[in-house]
Amino acid sequence: MKEEVRNGTAVTGVGGPSDERLAPGEQSMTLTDRQGHPITDNQNIRTVGDRGPSTLENYHFLEKISHFDREKIPERVVHARGAGAHGYFEAYGKVGNEPVAKYTRAKLFQEAGKRTPVFVRFSTVVHGGHSPETLRDPRGFAVKFYTEEGNWDLVGNNLKIFFIRDPLKFPDMVHAFRPDPVTHIQNIERMFDFLSNSPESTHMATFLFSPWGIPASYREMQGSGVNTYKWVNQEGTGVLIKYHWEPINNKIRNLTQKEAEEIQAKNYSHATQDLYEAIERGDHPEWELSVQILSDDEHPELDFDPLDPTKLWDHEQFPFLPVGKMVLNKNPEDYFAEVEQAAFGTGVLVDGLDFSDDKLLQGRTFSYSDTQRHRVGTNYLQLPVNAPKKHAATNQRDGQMTYFVDRAPGQNPHVNYEPSSLGGLQEAVPQGADHEPSYSDKLVRQKISRPNDFGQAGDTYRKFEDWEKDELIANLVGALLVSSPVVRDKMIHNLTQADADYGRRVAEGLKKADAESKHIGTVPAQEGAEIAEKSGHQTDGY
Repeated sequence: MKEEVRNGTAVTGVGGPSDERLAPGEQSMTLTDRQGHPITDNQNIRTVGDRGPSTLENYHFLEKISHFDREKIPERVVHARGAGAHGYFEAYGKVGNEPVAKYTRAKLFQEAGKRTPVFVRFSTVVHGGHSPETLRDPRGFAVKFYTEEGNWDLVGNNLKIFFIRDPLKFPDMVHAFRPDPVTHIQNIERMFDFLSNSPESTHMATFLFSPWGIPASYREMQGSGVNTYKWVNQEGTGVLIKYHWEPINNKIRNLTQKEAEEIQAKNYSHATQDLYEAIERGDHPEWELSVQILSDDEHPELDFDPLDPTKLWDHEQFPFLPVGKMVLNKNPEDYFAEVEQAAFGTGVLVDGLDFSDDKLLQGRTFSYSDTQRHRVGTNYLQLPVNAPKKHAATNQRDGQMTYFVDRAPGQNPHVNYEPSSLGGLQEAVPQGADHEPSYSDKLVRQKISRPNDFGQAGDTYRKFEDWEKDELIANLVGALLVSSPVVRDKMIHNLTQADADYGRRVAEGLKKADAESKHIGTVPAQEGAEIAEKSGHQTDGY
């Protein structure tokens, strides 16, 4: 018999499939319940006679059905639909052509060829867990690095910017994008009502309604940290950082609305299927991680604030500097245990990585971990997919679903606090100088001083190829058709501020569509319901 290793209430190696102790007559493939009882009849409950009634002492049935009733956890409020995979990150040891240590002391980047295990979850954002993966929506790109110093989560999207810059607006944004609270029907007018009254969203809306709004697959899309972070070196000096993932062995590919609808008619899960099958056949997707670096100051020479997540940092002025590559080479063994229970947070950083003063980032840092505790549970970090691949010792105790006690081998079990002179845990030795930014300003509620809400939206529109512009205009016109005049007018005003041709083409498209009473692009909800009513086939009851 294997020696039992005990740690507080935890007994490792027992009570699961790896425990080799069997009851008399039991085999390794014998069905048991969670109490370890071999199950001799999994087809029939106990009843009075073969017709019933049943009796209350049907313990196996009650345990089985009670677990079934609870086997789903609350769906993510956003990023509900997702797929995931395991792999590794391999550092280059440099940032561009410079030693990475010049900018950060984070250990995972220092040594060329060093590999760090990762788990990645891709997702759509607004729609539910069973929604089609062809819907127009940003795509989540979240990476969990299991580093030697603990976990680092790089939580981002496929697009490099976002709709808003202040976290106070986030619940309203999501509410506007989700179904009507009365009818529970998706109504895109609600989305445009919010966007038209949030001019900072014009840039993101331009990307979203272009072909970039529907990536062809997870393997063929970019990723970005979106927010501005910091790197900190051994001396405690910080620089501003933007993170970017670029696919290596696949070209970036997006879908037109027509192409997406053709796929959706046959497959709701094309992106999940593509990722899984590619890894199974050994076609392992790869991305290169690059960073953009700015000095840690306000950069008055720019016409925007570098902390603003609605803005791009011009890649020609601030080049992408490669720091490593990521390879995904293993599919999850169980979707729920690994993909659904995977929990990420923008506040999960290791030494040498730090926060910037980006308002949205700081709001997300609270929200992400808060929602994981609600969704998965107080002890979600003890789940294998979320736990660090290293020693962990804390004074946190109790809470729902405590799987083990985070107690160090030599720790006094009576001491679950710090400081202590009675055998408790002790603080770690600092690995470098603290990064200590200084502040001297009033505490205010104000919009940033350089919003420039429309400049980059116009730049992006003008950089699109002609077919991308055509697709963008068609998608916006089709989506805006259901909106009231006040919403249309505000959206056209914002688009015109970005680029006169942009606004003019959308306005003319709407005018033409109204005159012809012919819808372009998407079918409004009411018309879709009428089509369904006329197209149904009658049949006899069964």
